[in-house]
Amino acid sequence: MFYFRFNLDPLHHHDDFDLWHALEKCHIIQTVLALDGQLEAPVLENGENLSVGERQLLCMARALLRNNKVLVLDEATAAIDTETDSLIQETIKEVFADCTMLTIAHRLNTVINYDRILVLDKGEIIEFDTPEILLANQDSAFAQMINTQDI
Repeated sequence: MFYFRFNLDPLHHHDDFDLWHALEKCHIIQTVLALDGQLEAPVLENGENLSVGERQLLCMARALLRNNKVLVLDEATAAIDTETDSLIQETIKEVFADCTMLTIAHRLNTVINYDRILVLDKGEIIEFDTPEILLANQDSAFAQMINTQDI
C-alpha cells in the first residue's frame, strides 16, 4: 500500500515543508489535512479513495515537486466537475508559469489562455498560432470550435 508521502515523493528528496507547500499550491492541502494520518494516509490502488479531480491535483503536486521544465497534460480536466477544473486551471497558471506545457484538450477553456494553439485534424496540423490570432480569423478551425462550444 502506498501513502500520500510516497505518492508525492517516491525517492524521498523533499522534506515535509516542501510536501505541504506543494499540496497547498495545488489546492489539495485541505483534503490531505482532513485524512487520518495526513501524509501517512493510504492512497488506494488507482487512487480509488480520491475523486478524479483530487487525483489530478495530487499529480500536479508531484509534478511541482519534481520541478519539471516540460509538463504534458492529456485531458487533465476531461472527467471532472467545473469547480475542480477551475482549481486545476488556476494551478496551471500560477504554479507552472515557467514550464513548457503540452496539453491535449477537448475542453477549449483549458487552453484558451495558452501561448500557442496547435489544431490537428486526422493527425495533420491545420493551424498553429496564438489564440488571439486564431480567434481573429473567423474562418479558422479554432475560432469555429470556440463559436460552437459553450465555454
